Amino acid sequence: ARGFSVPLQRPADCGTDRYFDSSRLACAPCGAHQRQSAGGSSCVCEPGYRMVSSNAGFSVTCEKCPENMSGVTQDGWNCITCPKGLTSKGNCKCPNNEILVERSIDGVLLNEALCIHCNGSEQSFSASDASGSRCVRCEKTFIQVSNSCDCNSPNILTGGLCFLTREGLPPKGVTVVRFAQLGITLTSAWFLKNLQSSAFACWLYSNLTACQALGNMCVMNMNSLSSSSTDACGLFQYIFVSTARVGIIHSIPYWRHNLPWLYYGDQPGLASQVLEKNHFPTTFTFKGTDKDVKLKFIAASFDAAGNFLKWQSLEGGILQLCPDTQTKLNAAYVFGTTYQQSCKISVSKILLDFANPVFYDLFLEYNGGNGQQHLWAVPVLNLNLQYNEKFVNQDNNMNNWLLTRRFFLVDALSGKENDLGKPPRVIRIASEITISIRLVSHTQRGTIYPPLITVAYTDVLIQNPETQNVMVSFAVSYEMNQSEAQIQTDIALGVLGGLAVLWSLLKTAGWKRRTGSSIIDLQTVFKFLLFYAGDLANVFFIITLGTGIYWLVFFKAQQFVSVLLPLPSQEEDFVTYIACAFSLKALQFLHLLVSQLAIDIFFIDWERPKGKVLKAVEGEGVTKSAAVPVSIWRTYFIANEWNEIQTIRKINPLFQVLAVLFFLEVVGFSNLALMDASSSLTRSSESYVAPWSRILRFGVSAALWVAIAILQVIFFAVIYERFVEDKISQFVDLCCVSNVSISLSHLYFGVYVIHKDCTILNEVLLSTENLCSQRGLLPNTDGQTFQISISRKMRLHYDWIHETLTRKRGPTRLLDSSANTFEQSTRAYNAMNKFLSSFIDHVHKEMDYIVKDKLLLERLLGMEFMEPIEKSIFYNDEGHSFSDVLYYGNETTLLIFDVLFFSVVDLASQSFVLAAILTYLQQEIFRFIRNTLGQKNLASKTLVDQRFLI
Repeated sequence: ARGFSVPLQRPADCGTDRYFDSSRLACAPCGAHQRQSAGGSSCVCEPGYRMVSSNAGFSVTCEKCPENMSGVTQDGWNCITCPKGLTSKGNCKCPNNEILVERSIDGVLLNEALCIHCNGSEQSFSASDASGSRCVRCEKTFIQVSNSCDCNSPNILTGGLCFLTREGLPPKGVTVVRFAQLGITLTSAWFLKNLQSSAFACWLYSNLTACQALGNMCVMNMNSLSSSSTDACGLFQYIFVSTARVGIIHSIPYWRHNLPWLYYGDQPGLASQVLEKNHFPTTFTFKGTDKDVKLKFIAASFDAAGNFLKWQSLEGGILQLCPDTQTKLNAAYVFGTTYQQSCKISVSKILLDFANPVFYDLFLEYNGGNGQQHLWAVPVLNLNLQYNEKFVNQDNNMNNWLLTRRFFLVDALSGKENDLGKPPRVIRIASEITISIRLVSHTQRGTIYPPLITVAYTDVLIQNPETQNVMVSFAVSYEMNQSEAQIQTDIALGVLGGLAVLWSLLKTAGWKRRTGSSIIDLQTVFKFLLFYAGDLANVFFIITLGTGIYWLVFFKAQQFVSVLLPLPSQEEDFVTYIACAFSLKALQFLHLLVSQLAIDIFFIDWERPKGKVLKAVEGEGVTKSAAVPVSIWRTYFIANEWNEIQTIRKINPLFQVLAVLFFLEVVGFSNLALMDASSSLTRSSESYVAPWSRILRFGVSAALWVAIAILQVIFFAVIYERFVEDKISQFVDLCCVSNVSISLSHLYFGVYVIHKDCTILNEVLLSTENLCSQRGLLPNTDGQTFQISISRKMRLHYDWIHETLTRKRGPTRLLDSSANTFEQSTRAYNAMNKFLSSFIDHVHKEMDYIVKDKLLLERLLGMEFMEPIEKSIFYNDEGHSFSDVLYYGNETTLLIFDVLFFSVVDLASQSFVLAAILTYLQQEIFRFIRNTLGQKNLASKTLVDQRFLI
């Protein structure tokens, strides 16, 4: 295959004796006595040579001029005698105020060029133009000052204008421009040419364009003011103060006649008065027939020379440097829609599109009471402005700000040194523009304060425009005073936090009673902190969920604007609350997990031997009768059923995750979290998508998660458990049918599930005659579960038996070292079973118990007032309190932990899908851990061989 490669050559690479051939995209040699033209794309004859032929600059033929006619005409085709010398290009030249004539009036070429003096007398007042080819009327300042076209001393000639020396003239201007970010101060060619003349013309003659040009030069110098400087802003301020007598415009004290309005004034506190004293005289709504949601910004535009260009609406994106569709650009001015746009732009494109700066005075248009259109001036906060060498507008204190009026997008003019025809050394770009709309506090009709436009400029030192890029952004933000909301949140946090402390103290006191400890030690403090972590997490969750739902409902549903969303910077406290809630809830969840994995549990088999069997005595040759052994498989069966219900929940985690994700991403509830006023669940692909609000994002997702969970719990309790399957009640019934009961314990507190005294079949046959015994521990009672508070003596006896049976080298009277592990486990189980069943049957009078009901306050506080000193206490349990050591009884904790985990992942990644996936994964991981370690604990505490647990 052939290669299609060509060398890269630019016009600058060709040198003086070659030109750039655009047809070949390469350099080509010029002919004899020729050189490269100014544009670089053709050849011209050298000085002293005339063109004989030329094909549009190509195939040029040159011929040397004779010695007596060494000059070349302006068009380059003829030789001519130049009496007053030659230019560097070989053309004839004339002194100032004279014009060059090479042809007669009928076009005949003269043998010798003429230099004709322009008549500057009173009758004509003519002078040569800039090209030196025509006599034109001289500038009027020359005529006014000297009554001629000359500006001789002591008159002042500057910028092509003549001024009479007099007292009170503005001082000599400093033509430098400061680029503070780069630490560069350079002499501007534009300022050198126009600064002094603009100041003189503005002050002496009230020249409108000169005053505007002077104001523009001040804006290019960042409106910076210094009491000792006579730069552009210093000259402007000098004229502003000196012209106080000429009056003001539109009753605005900062807008002088003939001068542009650049400043609001430098009085301390003036900025807060401008921004907060008056309300904008138009109300805004989100919905309804009086819908008024457009911000009608309009700008008066000027060029650098001070000429008015036109009125321009901001719609269309004149302030947005990043390219985008017209619809998305115009979305920036829809009231209530937070707008953000940012991109990187090539410096070469900026130089191409913004070669000449345009200056803007921004207004907000509104309808007056009489139908007349009015304009409200929009103040500018220039973050680069320096006042006496200080960046006062970067101060957080509004009273120190110095507000201005005029701004620009790109300045590629003031950074040109020496020659205005050359590229600039430095350019200044408005890299960050933000329009801030602030709602009046306690308004119910959508009243706002005057908008504020904040501009931050970036100084760029030109090195390689093709590779240099600048990040620019444009934003429209909406804000309101959030101090009242913050105070209310702090109050709620303080009150609920205090209640959480009290509730945690009660929990700790109850735990101390159940553990039998009366001293406050390090363990007690640690336990209190764990309880407090869980309760405080609930407080944070309630506050954040309530806050999210509040903003979701009141912002999206309002008709007349009364609230606006917090800014991203104002959401930091909210995000901190969520992070605290998640951290504390995770600590509570881990505490719950560890507690459930360390519970004491034992299955008491109430089945008694039925009948006797003959058993041969080994070594003696005789047989003896023995009780028929009770099968342990029934207990193993109950243990497996318990193992299965350890992690059942009142909700289906997979359905929960999928349902939340369905409503968020498919139905479109996620669109409610956008920072705009729309409450629509669907958005067009062509419309602008506002940034996410973290508060709304949490509010929508958490509310959906809780709502779907509540529906699942209701369905589970009302329908599923009643008509399909209730595993908890089935487990209790299974214990009763199997004549097996369980005991779960703290150190001195637990739950007891009793058995029935007859089978289900007998109960069905005998219940009509009331021949079947009741289920309870006392006669004529039917309670199946009890909360038990055991005495110290009973607990010590239990621990002694358990420790003796489970240690590896116990007494041979209890564990036969020659027996296998299964037999040892069976013997150990039978010994513990015998003790516990005898305790329930009141065999041990020194360790007896009583049965009673809990007081209402005891049930509400979750603690017991009576201490089991002599006798243990069995409290009638109206529910299945043993589920507290299962996932089933801790659904609220698990639900809040899942919501917070989902929200934290989403706020960090801004992805509901990723949050859903990770939430489901963590649910499965912790369920696996709970099942695996719970099974090991079950085998250890019940003395059931783990090999039989499935």
